Amino acid sequence: MHLLLLGVSHRTAPVELREQVDFARQGVPAALAALADRASIDEAVVLSTCNRSEIYTACNDPLAAAEDLARFMADHHGVDPAALAPHYFRLVDHEAAAHLFRVAAGLDSLVVGEPQILGQVKEAYAEAAERKRTGPLLNRLFHASFTVGKRVRSQTGLGEGAVSVSYAAVSLAKKIFGDLAGLHVLILGAGEMAKLTAVHLKAQAVRRIVVASRTLQSAELLAGRIGGDAVEWRELDAALEASDIVITATGATEPVLTRPRVEAAMKKRRNRPLFLIDIALPRDVEAGAGDLEQVFLYNIDDLRAIVDENLARRAAELERAEGIVRAEVEQYAQWLRSRGAVPTVVALRARFEEIRRAELQRLDGKLAGLSPEAKARVDEITHLIVEKLLLTPTEQLKAADDPSTIVAYSDALNCLFSLTAGDTERKGHGRAATGPDEDETSDPPKTRANP
Repeated sequence: MHLLLLGVSHRTAPVELREQVDFARQGVPAALAALADRASIDEAVVLSTCNRSEIYTACNDPLAAAEDLARFMADHHGVDPAALAPHYFRLVDHEAAAHLFRVAAGLDSLVVGEPQILGQVKEAYAEAAERKRTGPLLNRLFHASFTVGKRVRSQTGLGEGAVSVSYAAVSLAKKIFGDLAGLHVLILGAGEMAKLTAVHLKAQAVRRIVVASRTLQSAELLAGRIGGDAVEWRELDAALEASDIVITATGATEPVLTRPRVEAAMKKRRNRPLFLIDIALPRDVEAGAGDLEQVFLYNIDDLRAIVDENLARRAAELERAEGIVRAEVEQYAQWLRSRGAVPTVVALRARFEEIRRAELQRLDGKLAGLSPEAKARVDEITHLIVEKLLLTPTEQLKAADDPSTIVAYSDALNCLFSLTAGDTERKGHGRAATGPDEDETSDPPKTRANP
């Protein structure tokens, strides 16, 4: 069984294409249900955020599964496969693990160190685990990724003052205006991204923050937390006319601010400059609005310059974080390699236990005079002897570094101890039957984050 990752991200695809393959549009549960019908994979987790659409799977044939997943992604989103093909990335086994660990640590984010992604990884795993789509490989993988994320945040300075996309949006506004004090700001949306943006803006002492959401109660709740004002959605045009900066972070599937709408607002503003920062995906602002005179439109991809500055400032912390990732990847890779030895280990232990019990039964007549306590002691001693005898071969077998060595050791043990094919074959694969050394954990985490 292999670990396979197929996906697109901000590193491989433009925002226009990422919008088309955003699993949140139809819902991650729908994608997981559709993936359940693909015979090429046994486990699946779908990670969908504003900057990535990734499918993590367990499969027997990575090449065939990757081709199947590529077809699935194109069909599921109604996108031309030829348009998607150049933008996929495919990773297998420890390389796929390394990628997820870097994602969970915030090292692969558009804005390095942003804290939201770990919650989104947990949510993706919880969705899949709840629907019984995970098994030994992905359970172990994702729980290890949670550990990586926590270690990086607690053992490095990468999380100190870590910027999110919302903070980067505020930083961009500061670059444009210099001082934000005295300016009027409009925030569209009342979700997690909008909340974070509002908190950062409040710290900049802007003159007024207005929150607009399709649900007035949500807008009022956020406005109350930051000392701002809430307006009904039908008052959006008036709020747009009065604002200097507009930051959009809604969950709408279609543009909220179309070019005609922005153009109408600019006429009433007498072409006073308007800065639009769109941090939503799908985008909230129609691209053509940025072509209007005195309208300055920025989207998620425009935040790369800020990312570069963060990378330069945090170079030392990044290396420490990458060191943690490398160490955890090696542990996972070693576990992944050792899985090939599990059937032989299980069969060997079963054979020794079978012999132990048979001998005790054969000597039952001679032991008949012993008290129950003495019989229990004999049973305990013989069990400990078997454990001692098996300890070294078990450790050596599981510590083997490459599959060929594991196969050679397994074949030798099968021959020496006459282990039958039935002893060593796994009864099923994927989510079925797990060995005692696979550390399968199926309980999903409770953390739920705004995707």
